[in-house]
Amino acid sequence: MSSDETTAGGLVGRMAGKAKEAAGSALGREDLAREGRLQQAGADQERLAREEDAEARQAQAEADLEAEQVEARHERERLDAEQAEQERERAIEHDRARVEAEAAAGEAREEQLADAQRRAGGEAAAAEEQRALSDRAADAADAVALQQEARRAELRAEAVDPEAAR
Repeated sequence: MSSDETTAGGLVGRMAGKAKEAAGSALGREDLAREGRLQQAGADQERLAREEDAEARQAQAEADLEAEQVEARHERERLDAEQAEQERERAIEHDRARVEAEAAAGEAREEQLADAQRRAGGEAAAAEEQRALSDRAADAADAVALQQEARRAELRAEAVDPEAAR
């Protein structure tokens, strides 16, 4: 192609190329006819390039949207897991506080009983002490049962959502 064989793009370039090709054929000027064919081919290539670019932009936009949706779903799952973990921690803390309060109440009862035992003296004191020990054992058994119950709840929660336990 010589330096004067430039092509114009788009529909106008295609029409101009056809006109040059027809004029070159009619006038017997093969160089003008060839320039017309080249201009048509260039316009076709430009159109194809624009179409491919538009398709590529569309595909990229779809891929970007899908990536955003995946990221949003992962974030939602992370937040759900975080919330579930916080709820488990609150339940465990609530159980712990209840056990501590019961233990403190048991200790207070034991102190009251001990005071009564000291006042009553002798055999009455021995009987009261035995009862306080029984209460303490029952409270300890209750505390152990509550701790076991809390641990079972933790294990069930981990079984439901093993990812949150990691």
